[in-house]
Amino acid sequence: MNQPAHVVYEGLRIGDADRCAELEAQLFPGDDPWPAVAFIRELESRHNHYVAARVDGQLVGYAGITRLGRKPPFEYEVHTIGVDTAFQGRGIGRRLLDMLLEIADGGAVFLEVRTDNDAAIKLYQSVGFGVVGLRKRYYRVSGADAYTMRRDPRETS
Repeated sequence: MNQPAHVVYEGLRIGDADRCAELEAQLFPGDDPWPAVAFIRELESRHNHYVAARVDGQLVGYAGITRLGRKPPFEYEVHTIGVDTAFQGRGIGRRLLDMLLEIADGGAVFLEVRTDNDAAIKLYQSVGFGVVGLRKRYYRVSGADAYTMRRDPRETS
């Protein structure tokens, strides 16, 4: 599970929207993958933050989080994390998640994950997320259920 030395992590750009849509179609074919326009809208929203992983200049992973509420203490919601299947198991998803948690700066963070996505659930649990609810038929196309997971606020010193 060694991460390749040539992965570059940076902000996701509007020009990445088409590649994100390609990856969505690869990763989530039965669950209403986002089209490029959805990524463009997300990137244009000032409370959203998206990060990218690139190998040799090609986008191989992306992740996004949004800040909820108008006044502190803020809560956050992870919108998406995706890594090209050819690059999974190398720590890229973990690093992208770590970047999102840095953006959340210790605030409470929520996300939804398919109940059958064991690898993602284990990843989220490894950084402090716990299941707080079940959303029946959350994924409208496939009808799959999702867990709502929460990571409690971190104390800052």
